[in-house]
Amino acid sequence: MIKISNKIVFTVFATAFVFVALLSCKKDKSEETILTGSTSILVDESIFPIAEDQKIVFESQYDARIKLIPQSEKESVLSFVSNKAQTIILTRKLNSKENNYFKNKKIKPLETPFAIDAIALIKNNKSKDTIQDISEIVAFLNGKPTKIKGLVFDNANSSSTRYLLELAGLKNIPEKGVFSFKTNNEVIDYVSQNEGMIGVVGMNWIFQPTEKIKKALENITVLSVKDKGSNEYVYPSQENLANRTYPLARVLYIINCQGYDGLGIGFASFMAGETGQRIILKSGLAPMREPSRNIRIRNKIEN
Repeated sequence: MIKISNKIVFTVFATAFVFVALLSCKKDKSEETILTGSTSILVDESIFPIAEDQKIVFESQYDARIKLIPQSEKESVLSFVSNKAQTIILTRKLNSKENNYFKNKKIKPLETPFAIDAIALIKNNKSKDTIQDISEIVAFLNGKPTKIKGLVFDNANSSSTRYLLELAGLKNIPEKGVFSFKTNNEVIDYVSQNEGMIGVVGMNWIFQPTEKIKKALENITVLSVKDKGSNEYVYPSQENLANRTYPLARVLYIINCQGYDGLGIGFASFMAGETGQRIILKSGLAPMREPSRNIRIRNKIEN
């Protein structure tokens, strides 16, 4: 386990996209279309499971190969602006600084919301606690006395860490009582073995655990959370994500800076479309729109 220092820091496109060429690309466009070819997509590690689900189904339906590159939010955005990939999946829109970078290059990123995820707070079930007040988390991060023993983050540069820091009004992470691993899996495994610590992970990893951590989840309790000024503790269920009552819910985006109608555009359309939204619904997260239901009525013919 690594102690963190202060220095570390819908529109739904369901059918087709009207797309204006935004930049000239080094890649041979003839090798790639919206449904064929190959491409790389950067992914915030905290939401990797749902991105992987979408990729598997997309590749099964089209002659396409997508390489997903999971990284922390900070690392993935740095890779994005370094042109290591032209598509990225994040838990937020690009900020003003990032948008200005692309604006200077005469690029207008296309941001497509496709799901609602959540930051989950977890504890070892030996602690018997099932609720957590966000104001206590904020107080702990600001160095005030609380009952919290410690906070464990997935990554010092993750979207979850950034989210809670912003919530606490902090630019840097406090040294005392705050720890970090590298992945959500490691946080879940650690909290399952250590009583009293609060883990901070993407809810996607709870809904869709890897085989490696299914056993660890048997010793984990996902906490209901109360927002500041509220009297109600809310569990991060699919329903509560959909109606935005869970305080730590967050919208997921796929962001494209391709200068042609390539796989990034096609994959975004797929994720925001009918099939992609059904995958979201099945995953336990909340889709941006409710997939349609086809009801077949059979008339009984009497002799």
